[in-house]
Amino acid sequence: MSDQITVIGSLNRDTVIRVPRIPAPGETVLGGDVATYRGGKGANQALAAARLGRAVSLIGRVGADGDGTSYLRALVAEGVDVEGVSADIDAPTGQAYIFLADDAENAIAVVPGANAKVSAEHVAAAGDLLEQSAVTLAQLEVPLDAVKAAAQLSKGTFVLNPAPAQRLGHELLSKVDVIVPNRSELATLAGAAEVEDIAAVVAQARGLRGPRAVVVTLGAAGAVLVTSDDELHVTPPEVEAVDTTGAGDAFCGALADALARGVELDDAVRWAVAAGAAAVTKLGAQTALPTEEQVRSLTGG
Repeated sequence: MSDQITVIGSLNRDTVIRVPRIPAPGETVLGGDVATYRGGKGANQALAAARLGRAVSLIGRVGADGDGTSYLRALVAEGVDVEGVSADIDAPTGQAYIFLADDAENAIAVVPGANAKVSAEHVAAAGDLLEQSAVTLAQLEVPLDAVKAAAQLSKGTFVLNPAPAQRLGHELLSKVDVIVPNRSELATLAGAAEVEDIAAVVAQARGLRGPRAVVVTLGAAGAVLVTSDDELHVTPPEVEAVDTTGAGDAFCGALADALARGVELDDAVRWAVAAGAAAVTKLGAQTALPTEEQVRSLTGG
């Protein structure tokens, strides 16, 4: 099997609004600068892995509009194979609206558009590609039937980033090799309250049934790898955070990159934590995704 990575997921046009703080429910705050970027968890994670040197294919949908056309051209220029991304004549390219606070935290609302049209049949059409890929990576910004089809067809390592958060059944979880939630997504999967203490996070992760391993991203605290009989907390290198928007996608793309290269899971998590740290040092999701050299500069190797 090659070191190919296939990503099933979303492509969005991101509108980022700078605010002094994230608005509370019912509160209005005055925004500052507004900028647009290319985003969507699927495309972000595909580009993250490609920028680290992997051969990456993306399966998804865009609108038959200018946003979709320019997006695909940009991905091709970065080396991402987009043969599996089709244009939908009835739905626009997905949109995301991001409030970015002065402390680098963010709040995001997503309008799926064409992403909601990714079907199991669409994924099945790329069955040969999924069978040949070392890693298949998916998120939940496309319909669950498409994710289930990808899990069924994948012959390599199946990695799931369960975002946005939702409850998932055993049918899908039993096909997941590595699941990568944050604390709130883990709580949703577990049907419990979100926990902060790392020991409590480990206990909650260990209670999930199905995945071979759970990798919980902890923001500035790094990540914790949890298996049935072991755990590993990886702390990130010190960096100056500017924008956390793309950190989780950088993490997932880097994790897929390392696993596709045959790296053991504990070292793959270390690599992913460093990539996530590198990503918070610049504005934007895709613009901040690091190269291999930038990640290695944080790992000392």
